[in-house]
Amino acid sequence: MSFTTNIPQGLSKTDKYKQLLSDATHLVDEQVDIIANMANLSRLIFDYFSHHWVGFYRVNDDQLVLGPFQGPVACTTIKFGQGVCGKAWQEGETQLVADVHQFPGHIACSALSNSEIVVPCFKNGELFAVLDIDSEHFNQFDSTDRKYLEQLVSLL
Repeated sequence: MSFTTNIPQGLSKTDKYKQLLSDATHLVDEQVDIIANMANLSRLIFDYFSHHWVGFYRVNDDQLVLGPFQGPVACTTIKFGQGVCGKAWQEGETQLVADVHQFPGHIACSALSNSEIVVPCFKNGELFAVLDIDSEHFNQFDSTDRKYLEQLVSLL
């Protein structure tokens, strides 16, 4: 399959997400391995928003294991309930963190990360992964990010 990302300039955040969702709908292929789809989605988000780190952690028994990502080298495992990703897994809810340095138990994989959003991924009611996005900017993520990223991971 051939796919080219064409990101129009000057879009609002909401319009960017709408275009991203449209692209993702055409890109996600249910006939391929979930890892391939995660890899493409992480790159697509990275292309649209240029965040510091975009990737997935997959549930593997009692820990999250690093999956496909874009950005600098990352932590490879995260325990249940630990850090922002572990809390999203534990609670089954999106975590918006304006300042990761104020988050109790934050796992600092990169000293450049200042804010974070983690979105749980569900299939048939079961949490199988989390989408983790880090920004170098404080207070980068809001309810708009939450709304559209939750829609995005539902494509998996």
